[in-house]
Amino acid sequence: MATEAKTESGSIKDAAGAAIHTSGLTKYYGKKRGIENLDLEVRKGEVFGFLGPNGAGKSTTIRTLLDEIRPTAGVATILGLSTHRDAVAIRRHIGYIPGDLALYPNLTGRDTLEYFANMRGGVDWSFVDELAERLNSDLSRKVGDLSTGNRQKVGVIQAFMNRPELLIMDEPTSGLDPLVQREFQTMVREVTAEGRTVFLSSHTLSEVQRVADRVGIVRDGFLITVESVADLRSKAIRQVEFVLDSPADAAVFASVAGVRNVIANDRQVEMSFDGDMGELLKAATDRYGVADIRTSEADLEEIFLTYYKSDRED
Repeated sequence: MATEAKTESGSIKDAAGAAIHTSGLTKYYGKKRGIENLDLEVRKGEVFGFLGPNGAGKSTTIRTLLDEIRPTAGVATILGLSTHRDAVAIRRHIGYIPGDLALYPNLTGRDTLEYFANMRGGVDWSFVDELAERLNSDLSRKVGDLSTGNRQKVGVIQAFMNRPELLIMDEPTSGLDPLVQREFQTMVREVTAEGRTVFLSSHTLSEVQRVADRVGIVRDGFLITVESVADLRSKAIRQVEFVLDSPADAAVFASVAGVRNVIANDRQVEMSFDGDMGELLKAATDRYGVADIRTSEADLEEIFLTYYKSDRED
């Protein structure tokens, strides 16, 4: 088993402890950039969200990791195995849902799953039936007769059914109704509760926000940040509203670091805030009695959009 990845410069990076490890991973299509200098580590036992709009480089990253296309430069490992040299061995340990799921239309759902099961040396069919029931999937119908969402359910089942060490999924909930998406999210959490790993590529931010431990944001082929969901949220501008015991002086709050756009209206004061909440509370309680406080956090979508402003300063 390969446990190290060697970069072009000859330096060695230990990749044995990571579910996915890349170093300088680059793919160009002629002169067009797919991804460039992607340095990424996905830890075992986590849900890693890989975020970006269509065309940002998410699918190129996955196809390169799975050796469907060869990188222009750089190296990668999956579960300590070289993604190129050990590509066949890797397939025994992963579940995969491609972004452009294609299934044989004349096979039933069960026939399709039997085909994949035989390639993997067999599966526990009671577990397959359990997955089908949870996703409300009728495996007796031909795939060609199914709606997009019901075909996607078959794709989800085939990825989960062999209980892989690593799940790699590209837009896995495409076409699924909200109730099925919720069940899918529960299934993802069960995978990591067992110490297995999920790499979830998506532009559906609400989905990633509910299940991911960390997220990587990719833009124009570059990985621009990797952070925990909690840390990303902590950087977001929040809306804060105080109800005080006496008329508010806007200047008291405007002097606190991170406060902006203060609006005072008698005993109510509102502001945008991205600083230390302790400092803001101290400023309020040193001067006033606080009858009520309300805050609303930005969700991941608002944070994500800040990384995609057209007036890039980087």
